[in-house]
Amino acid sequence: MRSKAHAVFQDILEIHPQDVLALNSLGFNELNDRHLVQALGFFERALVLTPTLANAHFNVGFVCEELGRSQEAEHAFRAAIQIDEKMDRAWYGLGLVLVRQRRFEESLVAFKRNTELQSMSPYAWYQMARVHMEMQAPEKALEVIRHLNGFEPKVAAQLVRETGLNLDRPV
Repeated sequence: MRSKAHAVFQDILEIHPQDVLALNSLGFNELNDRHLVQALGFFERALVLTPTLANAHFNVGFVCEELGRSQEAEHAFRAAIQIDEKMDRAWYGLGLVLVRQRRFEESLVAFKRNTELQSMSPYAWYQMARVHMEMQAPEKALEVIRHLNGFEPKVAAQLVRETGLNLDRPV
């Protein structure tokens, strides 16, 4: 059915080249097929048509991050956050690109904001522990792992294995 849907959205674009729903649908289809450059093209076209939508910036940022284009991803995530300060996905994406750029202190700020918006999601907590380890702060990583152990013990156990830290002993 995906190929039929793809053809329908292509037909829609031939008739209405500025149909944002069709552009985004094709972008997600390309993203799912790991055709990242093509996905980015569709999302960038949608962004030009909807520059005030945080999701449009987020989509561009997500694909840029996947492509390793950190500066562009950072710009897009920050634009999304400027439009919607509570967009937790954009905070998380920003944190990831800041880690990629080795801007660890800034990444912790972004991940912390993500955890404030999505406190029970383990992803930013996981990244925060990894960043603390990168920064040679195992005691802070252990604090995060202990917190994570309270609601996501499997993720905490994974971090214990990866970091070599022990939940039962001080660092």
